[in-house]
Amino acid sequence: HWHGFFQKGSCFHDGVNHITQVPVKSGSRRCYPFQTLQSGTFWYHS
Repeated sequence: HWHGFFQKGSCFHDGVNHITQVPVKSGSRRCYPFQTLQSGTFWYHS
């Protein structure tokens, strides 16, 4: 979940499991590609 970062074109990366994306299985990983056009300090947590 992002704080202060505009999710233009990648809002599906930021949301609730089974609503915006499927959960990440234990032992696996997910890549979150995005492009940022803003500078600053941002906060991400899961």
